[in-house]
Amino acid sequence: MKITLTSSLGNIGKTLAENLIKKGHEVTIISHSVERKAEIENINGKPHIGYLQDLDFLVAAFSGADAVFLMNPPDYTQPDIREYYRQTSTNFAKAIETTGVYRVVLLSSFGGHLTYGTGPILGSHFSEEIIKQLPNISLTILRPTYFYYNLNNYIDMIKYTGQILANYGTTKFPLVSPKDIAEVATYELENNQSNLFRYIASSEHTGQEIATILGQAIGKPDLKWTIVSDEDIKKGIEQNGIPTHIASLFTEMYHSLENGRLTENYENNKPSEMGRESLLDFANEFATLYNK
Repeated sequence: MKITLTSSLGNIGKTLAENLIKKGHEVTIISHSVERKAEIENINGKPHIGYLQDLDFLVAAFSGADAVFLMNPPDYTQPDIREYYRQTSTNFAKAIETTGVYRVVLLSSFGGHLTYGTGPILGSHFSEEIIKQLPNISLTILRPTYFYYNLNNYIDMIKYTGQILANYGTTKFPLVSPKDIAEVATYELENNQSNLFRYIASSEHTGQEIATILGQAIGKPDLKWTIVSDEDIKKGIEQNGIPTHIASLFTEMYHSLENGRLTENYENNKPSEMGRESLLDFANEFATLYNK
């Protein structure tokens, strides 16, 4: 097959590209970075360097493809990250209509069905709604859960406060490895059976279970996960130099994880199998980064 990926060679995209290339597919990989060109060629991919906001560029990248993998790379420099998702997805839709691509796999998020109260995830909702309107396509929407590597954001907090402070985590919530997302995306791109949506998770843990596993990996077996208020979280994010509007979005997203809105639909549509990568597997990577 000829497959186009909008995911470059990030945490998901590189594994996905390597999976597909090893299986003999011709893979075009979109990146805005000229520096990625050689890396893409080194894994036998076809680099297509440009910007997702350029419709003509996208049409050229999608032309002749049997399938496309759509992913909105986050860009928190945007004045409105959610509107950025909407605009990029509109371009995706126009390019698909123009080129007649049939098989479409969209990377969204758990909570992608919700219309408010999910912070930046609302951008994924916009993406879902735009792509769902396309006629004559075979669509699968992937809804991964909480990415393991987001826990890396707590490294400095652990070093300076000796604990993890969060406004979520009193009950179990699902987490996922990018490798497991790539495995599912590989399967879906190779198969033409449309699934309106599919959740992806690798494990489920409470906040304290996460802290214990990560703590053991870094030599702090008594590491605590402490629940604090939304306001405290927002202030803490802002103190790290994050703009207020972004801090508000993340605080809102984590609040929806704590109150169960973000996971309610997941609970009713759990994957039949969890992914292969456990939190313990990730903890080893976390410890390497922590000790640098």
